[in-house]
Amino acid sequence: MSATPQRHRRTRRLTLTALAITAGAGAMVAAALPAGAASGGGAAKSRTVDVQMLSFNDFHGTLEPPQGSSGNVTERQADGTTKAIPAGGVEYLATALREARKGHEYSVTAAAGDMIGGSPMLSGLFHDEPSIEALNKLDLDVTSVGNHEFDEGRAELRRMAYGGCHPVEGCYEEGKEFAGSEFKFLAANVTDEKTKRPMMNPTFIWKKGDVKIGFIGVTLEGTPDVVTAEGVKGLKFNDEIETINKYAAELNKQGVKSIVALIHEGGLPASGAYNYDCDVPGAGAGISGPIVDIAKSLDPKVDALVTGHTHQAYACNIPDPAGNPRMVTSAASYGRLFTDTTLTYDRQTKDIVRTPVSSPKPVNKVVTRDLAKAGDMTELIQRWNTLAAPIANRPQGFISADIAGRGSEAPEKPLGDLIADAQLEALAPADKGGAQLAIMNPGGIRADLAYKASGAEGDGVVTYGESYTVQPFNNMMNIVDLTGAQLITALQQQVSGPVNGVNPKILQVSKGFTYTLDMTKTGADRIVVDSVKLNGAAIDPAKTYRVAMNEFLAGGGDGFTVLKEHKNKLVGAPDLDCFNAYLGKSTAANPIVPPAADRITVIK
Repeated sequence: MSATPQRHRRTRRLTLTALAITAGAGAMVAAALPAGAASGGGAAKSRTVDVQMLSFNDFHGTLEPPQGSSGNVTERQADGTTKAIPAGGVEYLATALREARKGHEYSVTAAAGDMIGGSPMLSGLFHDEPSIEALNKLDLDVTSVGNHEFDEGRAELRRMAYGGCHPVEGCYEEGKEFAGSEFKFLAANVTDEKTKRPMMNPTFIWKKGDVKIGFIGVTLEGTPDVVTAEGVKGLKFNDEIETINKYAAELNKQGVKSIVALIHEGGLPASGAYNYDCDVPGAGAGISGPIVDIAKSLDPKVDALVTGHTHQAYACNIPDPAGNPRMVTSAASYGRLFTDTTLTYDRQTKDIVRTPVSSPKPVNKVVTRDLAKAGDMTELIQRWNTLAAPIANRPQGFISADIAGRGSEAPEKPLGDLIADAQLEALAPADKGGAQLAIMNPGGIRADLAYKASGAEGDGVVTYGESYTVQPFNNMMNIVDLTGAQLITALQQQVSGPVNGVNPKILQVSKGFTYTLDMTKTGADRIVVDSVKLNGAAIDPAKTYRVAMNEFLAGGGDGFTVLKEHKNKLVGAPDLDCFNAYLGKSTAANPIVPPAADRITVIK
């Protein structure tokens, strides 16, 4: 990486050291310190010093406050009720982080992936350059890669890290070349298929004075299942546990005993409230999902886990294999929360002290919108909005009320139905593919459509910027042949298999396609086969149907391996074009009404 002025920190002048293959790892401190070992850094060095770690995850280029229910966090009240708190927006996140750092001589900021990708238009239109600039201003030190960092492939990810203008669109501002990230992207478990070497740095050592903390960054091994094949071409995604344990040992050999794993894989707490205590009735009792098994298997050399991917909020104590306490955290998504963790560093052992009473429990803090806006972030947003305005503010259509998408927790989402209907209408004509039904992956719905105006467009108006935020991936539509038997298998794969069996991914379906989902059963049996119908007629396993879906699903993404068995593929228009064409048929006098979301009957 060439040295540039933007590589220099603005306030916290830290020495940053990245390690490639060789690094060290540390032994775990399981016993309390001797009496009288003070905490903090005074004139005479005490044996221990508290290091503040601020962390977040799944930012997804969300510079402006997210709209609709995606912009709220749920807070559990003392009486057991919950309330929604509007949160997020990088102007507020910057203020919150800067305020949190005050009074802390030792403070490091880390993230657990998906900083970019799946971004709203303000960032996505410019290939996430605005978000990298904002994250630099946030003084982020290090992040793991997530699956969405690969949305545009490895070359574009490297450009995000090392700078340079876009190879096709060039530089967006005259006389200004994109400088890349000041923070480190870590990808320990992502290796080149030919060279077998990590495609980016696997580890990073944060240093201040005599304090050293090593970071290992990984994304989920299943990244190829949730990214287009082109995005991960030539790359291998290795086991998270094996990789972290390997690099923990490497760090230990180099004398780095304090280790934090940044893992873009997560868990599912029993409650969606950010302040839910997932350690009741016992340590880690209130959380499930892939991160639990990972946490229980990682070497005790690893002192803390910062996680992501599931967009959930938690701060749980999941003991390591030696039975010692170890915190596992996640801060929801979109910059609505950040986690404040105290790492008690022992200068003598060079390790983090981990006993039940050694440090306060990590806390997830809400990025409320009553904070003062950070002026530098306001300027950044205004600058990029000016560049985007000619496109972003263009009206696309009209809606009569909020249409819930990403913010809906229901299996069938009104906005999912709307998107599937748009795809069916665009691709049903014989010369466009002859689609009889459309299916849409729920993870591809990135926001809600809000009735309230986000700018000067007026209530009920959907702008290009808003529709782009819902469908930002520019996936090409595929119209393919599937048998009825394959369609039924695809429905069964929603709720079965190693991933979807634990965390179902319910496809959104176009009008006329109906079935019953029985959640009282398990696995594939949750699909009531004889209930699957198209326009009132039972699906014939032997019959061939023309099905529209985006290229991600057609490639078997999200665990829908049967969809790769399609035949007679026709490539259609981009998904966003289909969506905007559908919106464009609405008027102020005849707006789109939120779909009833009654195509999937759910038995609980």
